[in-house]
Amino acid sequence: MEIAKLSNKLSFIDEIAALHHEEWKHLSPSKSVENRRATLISAATSEGFPTFYIAYEDNEFIGSAAIVAKDMDSRPDIGPWLAAVYVKEKWRKQGVATSLLKHCEFQASKVGVKTLYLFTEFASQLYAKNGWISLERCEYRGINVEVMYKTFAS
Repeated sequence: MEIAKLSNKLSFIDEIAALHHEEWKHLSPSKSVENRRATLISAATSEGFPTFYIAYEDNEFIGSAAIVAKDMDSRPDIGPWLAAVYVKEKWRKQGVATSLLKHCEFQASKVGVKTLYLFTEFASQLYAKNGWISLERCEYRGINVEVMYKTFAS
């Protein structure tokens, strides 16, 4: 498995947009697959945040993770955020999410990020196991989520 910036593997954009839409359409019902595709293209060609990473093997998309400036519109006071952590079902429970997580943490700390945030519906244990701390449980767009953070050494 390799991890690279999405800009190096643009051929995966359509697949990622469809998978992300299926995974998170309940949080953004007005957002279409095409909206997600446009967001991915923008992220792939931007400098700074958002920065989008993908895991792949033998030219097969496996998973994704991103660092974005803002993620929860109800929490504009905090950021940047780890977002879009997704692993295709057949690759789950094989360390892919942890590898993507560690990669993003390293990249964020490398550019001077002191604290990174995320929110999750179901994966709190994965993040806690990797040193993330719970900030709060709250309702976001009608869904119960946990907001977590990780602070990096200077």
